[in-house]
Amino acid sequence: MRTLGNIIWFLFLGGFWAWLIWLIGSLFAFISIVGIPWGRACYNISELAAAPFGKEAINRRELTLKRDIGTSVFGTLGNIVWLFVIGIWIALAHTVAGIACCITILGIPFGLQHFKLAGLAVAPIGKSIVRKELAEEARLANAKADLAKVRGGTPVIAVQNFEDV
Repeated sequence: MRTLGNIIWFLFLGGFWAWLIWLIGSLFAFISIVGIPWGRACYNISELAAAPFGKEAINRRELTLKRDIGTSVFGTLGNIVWLFVIGIWIALAHTVAGIACCITILGIPFGLQHFKLAGLAVAPIGKSIVRKELAEEARLANAKADLAKVRGGTPVIAVQNFEDV
């Protein structure tokens, strides 16, 4: 079902254009050295924009349990700059496309994908795109570790090597 949804999304309901816009944004950002963090974030989101069904954006710190520059204060500052320069416009475009898709009952799942991309357009730095199951497992493992800390025990965490998808 995910594959069918992704095909319909890409061909008919804005997936191609969303992918192309995020990819072009990535290329423009990579032109300057300063724009590399935004370029990487745009490229990751372009992959999600091409085939959003079955994928989710998750904070890299939540996924890998490691801090990096994108999940630090610098990532937050980068997201603020991004929001005021271009993020608000991309979020607005995805919101309008999402509302248009939600006019019909059959378009609601596709509208929800546009809303997901609109949320990412607000703060793309520090995110990884992974399968939904992987994001759920990471959040579940983090919740178990937090619960063990609250209870005063030693958390049991299975360490895995996660990569950006």
